[in-house]
Amino acid sequence: MNLYRRFEQKLDAGAENSGPIHGQLGTGRIGMIWLAANLVVTTLLTSTFFVPGLDFGLALLMIIAGTLIGAVILVLVGNIGTRTGLPTMAITRGAFGTRGSLLPVAANVIVLMGWSWVQAMLAGVTVNYLVATTTGFDNPVLFSVICQIFVVTLALFGHEGISRVEPWLAVLILAIMGYVFALAFGKYDPAQFAAIPVDESLGYTPFIVLDIVIATAVSWTVLSADINRMARSSRAGITGSGIGYLLSTVLSMVLGATAIGYVILSGGEAATFDPTILVAAFGAPLAIAIFLSVMATNTMAVYGMITSVVNSRPERKLPFLATALVLGTISILGSMWLSLLDQFTDFLTLIGAFFVPVFAIMIVDYYLLKRARYTRDILRHSGGSYWYRDGVNWIAVAVWVAGALVAYLLTYLFPSPIGATLPCFAVSFLLYLGLSWNQRERGPLAAREHLVPSASQEAR
Repeated sequence: MNLYRRFEQKLDAGAENSGPIHGQLGTGRIGMIWLAANLVVTTLLTSTFFVPGLDFGLALLMIIAGTLIGAVILVLVGNIGTRTGLPTMAITRGAFGTRGSLLPVAANVIVLMGWSWVQAMLAGVTVNYLVATTTGFDNPVLFSVICQIFVVTLALFGHEGISRVEPWLAVLILAIMGYVFALAFGKYDPAQFAAIPVDESLGYTPFIVLDIVIATAVSWTVLSADINRMARSSRAGITGSGIGYLLSTVLSMVLGATAIGYVILSGGEAATFDPTILVAAFGAPLAIAIFLSVMATNTMAVYGMITSVVNSRPERKLPFLATALVLGTISILGSMWLSLLDQFTDFLTLIGAFFVPVFAIMIVDYYLLKRARYTRDILRHSGGSYWYRDGVNWIAVAVWVAGALVAYLLTYLFPSPIGATLPCFAVSFLLYLGLSWNQRERGPLAAREHLVPSASQEAR
């Protein structure tokens, strides 16, 4: 038997192919996976938009508030993964229908592919900066491709490999972040950061910053069930993901705001979303942290793409390894498109329009309409409780379109003073609840069961 077949069989034995898995990880391990996954350069660099657009202290307050609000959505969706054993996009069959779920699956693959490219580029630009300043060799495209090859290799090992590697990456990244904080506050005290003049011409308000922070959580929710289905209980998943996500996002964004504040106080230019500016100020340790964060986070993005495609059609058991190689190759080739970095804020807006309505619909459907229970019908390729009309729940699709339209209007045509994310979520939530309330399950509440059959069920 050749190496490819042996590796494929190993992944199959680890339940990487299709269907639910029964998680075995406790609170601490889930928390460390989330900690590593979201200690990420994109989150760090996002907060470089906030200073000097806002007062330093106010920016930190909005970071904490937005992270808390966004974490509620992330944890609720992730908990469905723990209870069912399914990844995020497979769970959408419950609300959108067996065939209708292919729409959010396609959107998810597009968004995660974009995330994967952006992060590989940022890592490549950072590594290239270090190499260019020491040797003179300058090729950011080459280093972006090399970084993405590392990421795809890690993703090939599936959820078991991720659960082993991510916690160690978290420890290393935290240590380096501690060094950066010590250097920044060792040279300038908090009062000096607070005294940085606000540049109102940048157009940032507290609510806009809050909206961006919440949108960051939404961008991570596409992977929440993928990660939390590894948890052995709802308590482990909720507590681990809640604490891990809160700590990682707050630390990353506070680090980004602190780092750009340090650059300003040192007389440098406050260039946003440029890792080389920060590496120039803090040296190789920060570059190493950026590289490790991309390894941790981008691995999850690639893994999320793979599981979305593998679990997209219950009747077709797509092989994990072959799917991973195809999507991995596309992600490597796309990492050469460096001009995408100039469109990052538009990319965040796209994510919000795509997925804020989806998650509002999923939360209403599972917790309020289906009363926190999906049956094994969700694994069927036709018929059953989630077939709706020819496999599509057109109410969910219509609400999704309406929610995305609200997000577009409040972002581009009639800019909302409180941003688009919260209004879009509220409209989608209430609209789907109102239109679907007559379909709410009634009668005695059946016992909830994990979708991985027990030994007694398999014997029957």
